[in-house]
Amino acid sequence: MNDYTKVTFTVTPNEEAVTDVLAALLAEVGFESFVPEETGVTAYAPVALFSADAVAAVVDDFPLDGFSITYTVENIEGEDWNAEWEKNYFQPIVVDDRCVIHSTFHTDVPKAQYDILIDPKMAFGTGYHQTTCHMLRAILATGMSGKSVLDMGCGTALLAILARMHGAEKVVAIDIDEFAYENAKENIVLNNTPDIEVRLGGVEALKEDDCFDYVIANINRNILLEDIKHYVRCMHAGSRIFLSGFYVEDIEVLKEEAARHGLHYIGFAEDNRWAMMELEK
Repeated sequence: MNDYTKVTFTVTPNEEAVTDVLAALLAEVGFESFVPEETGVTAYAPVALFSADAVAAVVDDFPLDGFSITYTVENIEGEDWNAEWEKNYFQPIVVDDRCVIHSTFHTDVPKAQYDILIDPKMAFGTGYHQTTCHMLRAILATGMSGKSVLDMGCGTALLAILARMHGAEKVVAIDIDEFAYENAKENIVLNNTPDIEVRLGGVEALKEDDCFDYVIANINRNILLEDIKHYVRCMHAGSRIFLSGFYVEDIEVLKEEAARHGLHYIGFAEDNRWAMMELEK
């Protein structure tokens, strides 16, 4: 196996949506595997593809404001990365005894009502993070049979896939990053849910005639504040929206912005300061 370069990134403050963007940018410059950490993300690239200048450019030109990113670099001997994932990073996850999330290399998988396969090359959106778990539980607790669902910032398409399995008739998944877009399509094929529509882009990917019963947006506070008005545009009276990717301290400012656009606050869930809000138009 080829040797790898391991780069450990420290992100302050550490938010999943930010490390998602960081990982996506790193994937464009040769990085293949990503592991979420308490303080950021660890990324691996084959030695032959690693460029110190490219990494420095990703950090220097990072598109999101308000975050500090530092990193350390070390070389490690090549390993079987699927085996490494299975051993150390991505074990099957069971949510509320109803949904199991695992990869194709897992052999001892718990049984559950919904069995979801996620490609292991991208750690984010596998269900580990509190914000993703919030959304998974919200979907499982919601009657989606025959409904339409929008998954904004879909990442691996995990949430879109569960919504479709849970009975949603129409599901649209959108992500601004091309790597996530391709990964979402791969995971949709893996889960035999080909009728999920995947779009590349941000809110500009929303169509004039889009209208959804449920909107799911697990992104981050700043993007939610900027884009919530666009989500409301594709909701009808009675539509509900689930927002996550922010801290409990951010709830009030998000509630105020949501109210300005005709959304009624229903409630929130919290785990280790990470929050999820539910609102209705």
